[in-house]
Amino acid sequence: MSTDQSPAPETSVPTCYRHPGRETYVRCTRCDRFICPDCMRDAAVGHQCVECVAEGNRGVRKAVPRTVLGARGPASAVPVVTYTLIGLCVAAYLAELASWRVVWEFMMLGRGVLPGGEVGGVAEGEWYRLFTTMFLHQRGGSFGITHILFNMWALWAVGPALEQVLGRWRFLTLYLLSGLGGSVLLYLVGAPQDSAVGASGAIFGLFGAYFVIGRRLGGPVGPIVVLLVINLVITFSVPGISWQGHVGGLAVGAALAAAYAYAPEARRRLVHVAAPLVVLALLAGLVILRTAELSPAV
Repeated sequence: MSTDQSPAPETSVPTCYRHPGRETYVRCTRCDRFICPDCMRDAAVGHQCVECVAEGNRGVRKAVPRTVLGARGPASAVPVVTYTLIGLCVAAYLAELASWRVVWEFMMLGRGVLPGGEVGGVAEGEWYRLFTTMFLHQRGGSFGITHILFNMWALWAVGPALEQVLGRWRFLTLYLLSGLGGSVLLYLVGAPQDSAVGASGAIFGLFGAYFVIGRRLGGPVGPIVVLLVINLVITFSVPGISWQGHVGGLAVGAALAAAYAYAPEARRRLVHVAAPLVVLALLAGLVILRTAELSPAV
């Protein structure tokens, strides 16, 4: 009696899908393909293959590094806004040297008679003068050269550090509103025919912001205090300097920087957006009231 014995079935040995010559019994927990040790990547459970890990990483948002005040770190590494403001001031100064009309048409003026005999100024609806004046400087002469050189040096000295910690839009808002604050104070308390040019109001705002943010971050503020004191002494002792522009810019810059620096972290973005809008609304309201006071009754 004989028994017919069938041969045992052949079994295939599993191999890595990327390396067919390597025997393995480990599967990717995501795609279920066999993977060798060189293709294994640790996962929360088991291992995944190289392709599954790469596909998963494409759907993950990388955290953007930010400064302590919420600015994007790498985006503010190059002080683009600072260099742009310097370039605009220099370009405006060259335009002034080419024509006197640039000064008369864009300087800060409450209400006065222009060289052509017409009456102009903020009270006459030329509100743009409140902003354009911060890009102009005294035309020509040794004082004019000193004026723009000092302001541009100050902007170059403190601007990059502030732009880096605040970010570009916060820094630009700080500069423009500080300059506007200086113009508005001159408009409020000066004589209607008082005129002024210069980025000094905005620069004083940066000085004030540098002090406030420096105190908040625990940095050295002694040098900026000395610089502020020296410039305030010059402001009130040298004839022909608009103290209103300097003091107004300093007050607005320090106040806005305080909102930036001391905003609660949970509501930081809300405060950083709301604070400039509140300052702008306040300054605009003061301008409207002063304009109504200077305008004849209809």
